[in-house]
Amino acid sequence: MANKTLFSSALAKFLPRTDTVNQAGGNAYAYGPKALLAQLAATGTLSDGFYADAQDQLAKALEAAWAVDAEWVAKCAIYARQSGAMKDMPALLTAVLSMSDPDLMIPVFKRVIDNGRMLRNFVQIMRSGQTGRTSLGSRPKRLVREWLENASTRQLMQAATGNDPSLADIVKMVHPAPASAERRAFYGWLIGKPYDVAALPKEIADFEAWKADSSRPLPDAPFEWLTAFELTAKQWAVLAERIGWQALRMNLNTLARKGVFQIDGVTEMVAARLADPDAIARVKPMPYQLMTALTQVGDGVPLAVQAALEKALDLSLAKVPVLEGNVVVCPDVSGSMSSTATGYRRGATSVVRCIDIAALVSAVMLRSNPQTRVLPFEVDVVKLKLDPKARVAVNAAKLAGVGGGGTNVSAPLALLNREKAMVDCVIIVSDNESWFDAPRPRGVWGSYGDASATMKEWNKLKARNPGAKLICIDIQPYGSTQAQTRKDIMNVGGFTDPVFDAMARFANGDAKDWVEIVNEVEV
Repeated sequence: MANKTLFSSALAKFLPRTDTVNQAGGNAYAYGPKALLAQLAATGTLSDGFYADAQDQLAKALEAAWAVDAEWVAKCAIYARQSGAMKDMPALLTAVLSMSDPDLMIPVFKRVIDNGRMLRNFVQIMRSGQTGRTSLGSRPKRLVREWLENASTRQLMQAATGNDPSLADIVKMVHPAPASAERRAFYGWLIGKPYDVAALPKEIADFEAWKADSSRPLPDAPFEWLTAFELTAKQWAVLAERIGWQALRMNLNTLARKGVFQIDGVTEMVAARLADPDAIARVKPMPYQLMTALTQVGDGVPLAVQAALEKALDLSLAKVPVLEGNVVVCPDVSGSMSSTATGYRRGATSVVRCIDIAALVSAVMLRSNPQTRVLPFEVDVVKLKLDPKARVAVNAAKLAGVGGGGTNVSAPLALLNREKAMVDCVIIVSDNESWFDAPRPRGVWGSYGDASATMKEWNKLKARNPGAKLICIDIQPYGSTQAQTRKDIMNVGGFTDPVFDAMARFANGDAKDWVEIVNEVEV
């Protein structure tokens, strides 16, 4: 038999050399153009991050979009919206298509611009000049007009919540042709022009009547319209039964402050709504949203409602596939992971941190496979004992409380090699900004050329475990990785159900990488 040590060293010479410096100054592998755009589309929120600001992110996304063909831009836009539930990036890529391939933009617009929020995003981006024009142009204007003309009154009412631009601004911009007296009256009401009061949609007429006399029954109007007024506890209770599932989840503390849970039957009703399997299957809430809701609920929220949130979290994870064999999950708990997962934006900064997502992935994998080993890391692996039988939220919170220190993505792999561990699958959840393990010859910061420490350690592990797979979940849009994609290494961006599915397929022998998965999207 060949000398394993010698053979492993020889293989190391053929490892890919790093070709870029990451945002933290460490050596790294740059994503190829297609992988870069897919990663930006699935994780980018056009907000300030720990290492890069919103303008840098926008410039990188536009550069990547112009570097690939229009069909790939279309696939990334659809994937990011329909599979990743992203908002800003799909709208941006649709706007790019208005310049690069106006014909292709039409089917993409119809699949990506699927609600009023997305419509406002698209118009705002188009008018900003960032994609090459400061006006909508004839074809985009026609698409926006068609969206307005085909929307229901309810959809238009939801779209009328928000500004910059407001729905009224958009209507003034594209001049939709009202197909009925009712729609003509609605547009007049919306933009402040004379209208036929008798022709107003019932929902708007009821809202105007309630504004004049708040003792009337609460109208069927958007939540945000009504909460702009002073409401009684009973009126808040009506809203608790009426508003959408996500709005209910996000306003539990508000309901408690308004005394809603003191009203007989409200606690049971809210708990039943939150734990309704059909509602959860329809809404498809992100597991980290539910975990965050659990950590944010105040003492005024009844225990029965908190228990319903726990059940909702478990239900949202019910379809997470099981990875067989010896699975090791490595959540990055370094200092940069304390940054908000969706970036910093005035008035819209999420409380969900990158470390919360990494912790939740670890806790979920531990729940689905109790033999999973969890190795949190920063500069080194952090010793932490988790109970596989504990609730997902408990283990996730325990992991999320560890954070701090520099980033060394290779640390858990190095530990597994020192232990000579037998491994089938390693999952690293990180922002990929490893720097502590980067070589710096002659003290030079930001040099590259040698293979990354992560690739070197993975190569050693593969010599001992030939069938092992490495999955790197990248949750920030910085554009580089510590392990270059190949048949045994997958880089995947974002944190949604499709990520879990892609992990399972890859770990179980499906050789498709993430770019190939996105490429399966039909335009």
